[in-house]
Amino acid sequence: MALSTQPYKGARDFFPEDKRLQKYLFSKLRQTVESFGYEEYDAPILEPLELYLAKSGEEIVNEQTYSFTDRGGREVVIRPEMTPTVSRMVAARRQELGYPLRWYSIPNLWRYERPQRGRLREHWQLNVDMFGVASNAAELEMITIVDAIYKNYDATPDMYTILLNSRPLINDVLLGFLALSEAQAHAVGKLIDRIHKMERNDFIAKVDAVLTPEQRAAEAVEKLLSVLDCQTTQDLPTEVKTKPSVVELEQVLTQLQASGIANARYDASLMRGFDYYTGIVFEVADTHPENNRSMMGGGRYDGLVGLFGVDPVPTVGFGLGDATLANFLELHGLLPALTVETDLYLTTVGEVDAGLVQALAARLRAAGCAVAVDISDRKLGDQLKTASKKGITYCLVVGPEELASQSYSLKNLETGDSQSVSEAELIKQLTKA
Repeated sequence: MALSTQPYKGARDFFPEDKRLQKYLFSKLRQTVESFGYEEYDAPILEPLELYLAKSGEEIVNEQTYSFTDRGGREVVIRPEMTPTVSRMVAARRQELGYPLRWYSIPNLWRYERPQRGRLREHWQLNVDMFGVASNAAELEMITIVDAIYKNYDATPDMYTILLNSRPLINDVLLGFLALSEAQAHAVGKLIDRIHKMERNDFIAKVDAVLTPEQRAAEAVEKLLSVLDCQTTQDLPTEVKTKPSVVELEQVLTQLQASGIANARYDASLMRGFDYYTGIVFEVADTHPENNRSMMGGGRYDGLVGLFGVDPVPTVGFGLGDATLANFLELHGLLPALTVETDLYLTTVGEVDAGLVQALAARLRAAGCAVAVDISDRKLGDQLKTASKKGITYCLVVGPEELASQSYSLKNLETGDSQSVSEAELIKQLTKA
């Protein structure tokens, strides 16, 4: 039986045109975050399973990890996210690093889940983290970076919305306003995180099943819905909106407005799925009707570094996946026409000295041209077809006479035009802005 030519389910082959898009996406991401002073790091793709058991969340560990026992008997996992890894790295050099620490990476990640548009088993994700700032100035910078990323792809504010909530505020609602136990609050929090994936009556029924008869009599469900239906923090019940968590959230929203980011708003249902978040959380939602979904998310997680036996470090970070970013840019018509990296395809005719041909190509490369030499000894027509298939615009025909006269035939495969050029003229034409 013949082997399948398809990649593993939920993963992608990257043919040159796909890799070209990835390079474009990554270059823009690096350009943006490095303009804020962030430095790139990386780490092994394998981690001990216990690293994720600590704080990532039951769904991630139990249902979505690629985990196995290695030949040394160690339980390991292909990393499903980067936050525990970067926390481990910071903890390893806790005393040596200069704070605030600004780091980023674009790691390859794996999660075992049902593949769907914008959500694959294998993906790449920009991770940006700031360590060492306890004030909400860190949240302000993080969200400003997120906004700058989309703007660097020429997105306009009407194309996306930045949503904010606060884990302390959620705790104030669940544990205080609703008087739930810790276990109940955890269960209801998980339901809130999935509220947009179920019918309202189904959500109500599931929350009701968590409650005691006394809590039902106290109208806990109705009180929860009164919070989740709030459009602004000012709509929150009086018992809630005076909490410090609300004050902090309003400060960040006000600061974002003052900095020119007008498409940020409060979202009472925003939870974020990870258990390690300790402060403000945020996501970006696409406003396009065909992709009305969350595209990235992050928040404050002050406790992870401390799990490694060192003093805790206040931290804020976010992750942005490559597939959701590409979908967003495609739907909004923001993807540029990406061309092949090769500037010139050098074809040969007749009995030519291969050394002289390679010497010509070397001089062109030294001048800044990307040159591919056809060394197949095929007919000129076949060589030109190859260049056309590769999407290369210019072909240079080189034979004994051209090498002797140093005058070459330059063909534009897009227009069909040909012209005779010297080496200097060729370099000028290929390297002009």
